[in-house]
Amino acid sequence: MAAIPDVMRAAVLAEPGRMRVAELPVPEPGPEDVLVRVHRASLCGTDLKIRSRAFFPDGGPPAGTFVPGHEYAGRVVAVGSTVDEFRVGDRVVTEAHRGCMRCVNCLSGAYTECLNSGRHDKGHRTQGMTVNGGFADYVVNHVSTAHRLPDGISFDAGVVLTTVGTVMHAFDVLGDLLVGARVAILGPGPIGLLAVQVAKALGADLIALLGTRESRLELGRVYGADPVLNVRDGTAVGQVRDSTGGQGVDVVLECSGAPAAVDDALGLVKRGGKIVLVGFFDRPVTADLNRAVMNGLTLHTVRGEGAGSLARAIALAGQGRLDTEALVTHHFPLEEVAEAFDTYAERRGDAIKVMLDIADEPV
Repeated sequence: MAAIPDVMRAAVLAEPGRMRVAELPVPEPGPEDVLVRVHRASLCGTDLKIRSRAFFPDGGPPAGTFVPGHEYAGRVVAVGSTVDEFRVGDRVVTEAHRGCMRCVNCLSGAYTECLNSGRHDKGHRTQGMTVNGGFADYVVNHVSTAHRLPDGISFDAGVVLTTVGTVMHAFDVLGDLLVGARVAILGPGPIGLLAVQVAKALGADLIALLGTRESRLELGRVYGADPVLNVRDGTAVGQVRDSTGGQGVDVVLECSGAPAAVDDALGLVKRGGKIVLVGFFDRPVTADLNRAVMNGLTLHTVRGEGAGSLARAIALAGQGRLDTEALVTHHFPLEEVAEAFDTYAERRGDAIKVMLDIADEPV
């Protein structure tokens, strides 16, 4: 293992809409922390909001000081004085969210809804959102947010498991086993395509995938979705209902973040069914909530990979029941972070998961 330097490369927020690479001090782990040498980090839609500074209500931190990145994997290179859960050299993937672990929400396990969100002085951290993240050579994580990667799972595949964690959390909030359930998934982006795989692995009887991008829909078919329908023709909701004898599905996961998709979700689900809003909307949504009231529907929301869901995602991957590496479509070195962001934002080359290659073996 190479010696840890004093300074590192980091992709930092510049002016709104821009990223650049700078040199920053290597962070030092506290007593309960691990220092991770980042190998791979991927972009997601939230990173675009962070780059534009739309994510920050106050405009965000000064230019050149903040490191985004909440999806990453690497090796432990140093541990805090109380850490015995990991050793130097362990391969890990990390959770973004660490609650304060003192408010009533955290104590009940809902640490992604921490009442002290943003209060670093009270122990809350969200990597790459409220504290520096993984678009850098090194990053500090609380020991509770690190998870050991099984042998045979690459860093690329491991990073995408953070997104699987969000999917697992979405199914968690239903409170029911998915075996035999009829499921509809709106939006064949990374979350939706992974939701197809997880629903299949958990025993769903029918998995309908709806969206607008034909190449993504076809990939969903490969992963086990059927029927696979393009919503642009206006008949997709009716076709799914027809495939369930007119009743509708038991569960809808709305993963697209498209405002019109909420009404589609209300039209897809059966009486007494459940809808989970997973995608982030970029503007207020208008929907016919009378459908929900009159039909006894339950609406859930999730944010990120809460309730220990990343650990369960890793377990599924370790059993060979998930194909996450195939969703990685692009690789860029850290120095080309601006190009990576543009590629992801503009969906160049049908980009799905865009990866920053920060380090390679051996470290």
